[in-house]
Amino acid sequence: MNQLRCEFLRAGRVESVHRVSLAALERGKPVLVRGRVDDPVFMRSCAKPFQGLSVVESGAADAYGFSTEEIAVICGSHLGETEHVRAVQSILKKSGLKSDTLQCGVHPPSGGKALRDLTKAGKEPTVLHNNCSGKHSGMLAAARFLRASLETYLRPGHPLQKANLRNLSRFSGVPAEKIGLGVDGCSAPTFAVPLRAMARALASFCETPGTPQRVRDAMMARPQMVGRPCSTIMSSAPGRILAKVGAEGVYVCGFPGRDAGLALKVEDGGTRAFLPVLHAVIRRLGWLEKADLGGLSKAAPAVLRNHAGLAVGEVRVVF
Repeated sequence: MNQLRCEFLRAGRVESVHRVSLAALERGKPVLVRGRVDDPVFMRSCAKPFQGLSVVESGAADAYGFSTEEIAVICGSHLGETEHVRAVQSILKKSGLKSDTLQCGVHPPSGGKALRDLTKAGKEPTVLHNNCSGKHSGMLAAARFLRASLETYLRPGHPLQKANLRNLSRFSGVPAEKIGLGVDGCSAPTFAVPLRAMARALASFCETPGTPQRVRDAMMARPQMVGRPCSTIMSSAPGRILAKVGAEGVYVCGFPGRDAGLALKVEDGGTRAFLPVLHAVIRRLGWLEKADLGGLSKAAPAVLRNHAGLAVGEVRVVF
């Protein structure tokens, strides 16, 4: 199996290795393929652009007047910062819903500042701090607009979840009945498709006009609402890359105007190989200009430094 390797070296010796499967397609044809790209992989939060699309297509976004920021947070894995929580609260208020209808569960804010502020104030995290609360508020808004059940909005047979499955099938090219189903960390259905299909889905999503364009433009225009490394990547190349992270080492990107997409899976489920691999792959393929890679280069330095600032090693991506 010819996987990519992301190596972390110290004093010239390989200290750790992350193995990565990757599929990169341009105009429907593979341009870089490594590892197990035809085995189904759970997309986790990488599916959020397609789930957000279902919300907007339902008519709820227009009926309730969702802003660009609110559409972006519906598609995001946010950090639980004040602006994220306020956006989710606004979605719920506009939809006539309350936070106790969200079934995503509670976890502390993922953002360091948000967690410090919450701790300093002596407050406990709420369901609004869950990184998936934007998606769930959007799903509930769509369910309400469609006059569908609010209590069962996460069940695979719910009209909104059926729409999510149809949208993923439409863009990935995988028949709906062949898409694997599981339960995500936020209790919503999650979908398993091959990396090759994920890359195809992102490429197609970024070239389709109409509502898909509205969703992707919201994510790219307000990357800070999407969260995680996606904010850094999309801010570095405004309007030229759509990026979304998923749990357990999954990452997808689309490149508007190029009909190109890539999907990767870090086999050990870790996250520190994401940015070095993305930087190396995008640079190799030439899908972004050098100037667009500046932010990504800073976020994924090739030289490893300790807390005193001393250079102690390097990161190397081996194709």
